Amino acid sequence: MITGVNGRLRRTAEVSGRLRRTAGAAVGRRARLRWVHLVLGGALLMPYWMLSVVLFGALNPDQSPARKLLLYVLSLLTSVPMAAVTALVPVVRGLEGATARALCSVARPEELATGPARSWAARWRTALWYVLHVVFGGVVAGMTLAGTPFAVVLILGFSGTEEFVRMWERHLPSVPALGPVLGLGVLLLIVGTNAVCGALLARWAPALLGPTPEERVAAAERRATVLAQRNRLARELHDSVGHALSAVGIQASAAARVLRSNPDFAAEALAAIEETARAAVAELDAVLGLLREEDPEAAGLAGPTLAGLDDLLRQLGRAGVVVDAELAPGLAGLPEPVSREAYRIVQEGLTNVLRHAGFARAGLRVGLADGRLEIELANPLGAARPSRPGGGRGLRGIRERAAALHGGSTAGPDEDGTTWRLAVWLPVGGTT
Repeated sequence: MITGVNGRLRRTAEVSGRLRRTAGAAVGRRARLRWVHLVLGGALLMPYWMLSVVLFGALNPDQSPARKLLLYVLSLLTSVPMAAVTALVPVVRGLEGATARALCSVARPEELATGPARSWAARWRTALWYVLHVVFGGVVAGMTLAGTPFAVVLILGFSGTEEFVRMWERHLPSVPALGPVLGLGVLLLIVGTNAVCGALLARWAPALLGPTPEERVAAAERRATVLAQRNRLARELHDSVGHALSAVGIQASAAARVLRSNPDFAAEALAAIEETARAAVAELDAVLGLLREEDPEAAGLAGPTLAGLDDLLRQLGRAGVVVDAELAPGLAGLPEPVSREAYRIVQEGLTNVLRHAGFARAGLRVGLADGRLEIELANPLGAARPSRPGGGRGLRGIRERAAALHGGSTAGPDEDGTTWRLAVWLPVGGTT
């Protein structure tokens, strides 16, 4: 007994829920917004229709009622191509997209056009959408303007409806003519037509006002360019700021340990911290300045090149890392993109020595051979500092920098596991 009652209540609740959803779809906020959108389409159709009526009427001023009806139908048919031609104007796409986004309740409004059509494919899609908008809008607007007063008259039984009832009984004697019922039927027809037309336009909007395949490809390329530029800026920040913070941390630690026993060394370490911090702030300002540019790619990345390698080695020496450097002649004549990326690679490699090997002696060789720049860096691996097979962001940044110039890199311990080696090669003619 209880189970049967619960089943009936559940079915009643399901039916009630479906009715509420149906009513919401028919007369809810979304339906009302779509009605406004359709009525606007009907208003847009009127100038084309009136122009057609004037033109056809001027050709044949004396017309019978049947010919006038034919005139109106022909005028409506003529209005459609006129509207389509108007929609080929590029700016119409952006206007229709904004209107549909605000009133159509589209499932994915972010896909609708926000600017003018930039290709003929987009213009033809806009023309088809515009034609559907004005035709469906004309139907709904006409039914609303003519059908609503007629339905109200039938429901309230105003004078004059008796003649309509007698005409109904004369032509349809088997169907009773109930004014209020017919009026409600007319209203339901208007509401249903609005719901169907609005739902169809909302369904077709992403296909007709959304991006064309060419626009999707162009947008994907723009996103890829932005992401590549962001990754590039992130590498610059990681290498410059990461190196500076590592050097400052080790120098500050060394100064704190010998502050009382060797004040001269502590003072030198503090001076090195100041110099490193100033250089890092200058590089940080340069990178942040690029973020304010409207086109960072066109502005280009400024930064130190291999000409500043001596200063970098001197900073590492103050931090306690002795570097045996072998620098080939002619590095100053390298293309700026190659020289800048090579400096960042060396900087990141030496920062890794400072961070993971501590106060160790490193060997650096930068040379030119067979049309490419070769960078080799080696440092001992301590027992307490095991190697990391996958590397961190620094090694990934080195690989990305080398790949951007069509070069390559390898990093890892040697065969006996006592030395970490980093090798990078860059074509001298590479470009970013």
